[in-house]
Amino acid sequence: MTTPAADGLRMPGEWEPHSRCWMAWPCRAETWAGEQGAADEEAFEAARTAYADVARAIARFEPVTMVCDPDDVAEASLTLGAGIQVVPLPISDSWIRDTGPSFVSDGQGRVAGVHWRFNAWGGNYPGCAKDQEVGRLVLEHLKLPCYEAPLVMEGGSFHVDGEGTLITTEQCLLNPNRNPHLSRAEIEAFLKDHVSVSTVIWLGEGYQDDETDGHIDEIACFVRPGVVMALTTDDPTDANFKAFQDNLDRLKRARDARGRELEVIEIRQPARRDRNGVRLTLSYTNLYIANGGVVMPAFEDFADDEAYRTVRRAFPDREVIQIPALDIVRGGGGIHCITQQQPVG
Repeated sequence: MTTPAADGLRMPGEWEPHSRCWMAWPCRAETWAGEQGAADEEAFEAARTAYADVARAIARFEPVTMVCDPDDVAEASLTLGAGIQVVPLPISDSWIRDTGPSFVSDGQGRVAGVHWRFNAWGGNYPGCAKDQEVGRLVLEHLKLPCYEAPLVMEGGSFHVDGEGTLITTEQCLLNPNRNPHLSRAEIEAFLKDHVSVSTVIWLGEGYQDDETDGHIDEIACFVRPGVVMALTTDDPTDANFKAFQDNLDRLKRARDARGRELEVIEIRQPARRDRNGVRLTLSYTNLYIANGGVVMPAFEDFADDEAYRTVRRAFPDREVIQIPALDIVRGGGGIHCITQQQPVG
């Protein structure tokens, strides 16, 4: 079977031009569970409102399409308002970065998608069977070619620079709950074939209590080729301190596919906040880069303003919009987790 790399396709950097942004409407109330594990309807409705706020913010820069369970079309359309396209498809949950396709392009008009195998973040969650098909269904809706990758993978577990470099974490991709039969070298080979990279930079551990087992978008992201923004803390008593310092060291020692040293922009994490005894993954690197804009989170934290200034400096040619994101994060992810860019073509 052919691969994107063999066909001259690559995954563009997230700052490259988009034709639209894909999202998925929250449909699983249990994702926003209360203290006893039961669905928290108030938190669930707040999450839907927050998703709508993110969709409208992104729609200022590019079209947005919201995948929606067929039973929720009327409510989603009413909440989102005019200008957001709603596409009914069977879904189990609303983290389309992980369940949707990873789009690839040749830069000359050809666009296709990679459909990864999805096993609910290492089998951590029941009731996600529909999400195993979301990537394929989105590509069928778009009438775009679909590459079936023989690899359990989530889109939030890696970032690319569009020039041959990918960053990820050992905690996630080498976790035995994903691809226990594959070695690091074999996983790298599949990544190189399916998103057309030549260099994989491995960080170590992810964010404390990250339900996804260390997704990269919670701790680091490419800003542009050769530049990475990384979450940091200067508190040696914080449980993230050791992992973040190790990741900084790895990034500073690394060379990308062009042989460059990486410029690392440090962005300070907000104060710890827990829900149901579990630390929330409050991360400013979990953001969305749109055409001419950046949509980033705010957490009602003293670090929000500093983070906003850092992101503005990192993206001087884009308008930065900060959106309250606590109601999203309470479900286990952030703004990057609920979005997926489709390149022009």
